[in-house]
Amino acid sequence: MKKKLTFHINNMAYTINVDADLENDLKTFLPLDENVTTQQLLLAYIRKTQEFSKFKKEIEDISNKLPPL
Repeated sequence: MKKKLTFHINNMAYTINVDADLENDLKTFLPLDENVTTQQLLLAYIRKTQEFSKFKKEIEDISNKLPPL
């Protein structure tokens, strides 16, 4: 199910359509009820990228422990 989210970045509104399961992840790093600066947007991107990178590393570690087929 798609949901519209509006973010205010540097006093401009940006509305995007996202899957419902992605909504909470985005809200964790970007507030919907206040203006966000470019610096805050970059910081949110870096935090999300770090989270993904850590998850990817954990998956690779688990995958390396599996016996080869």
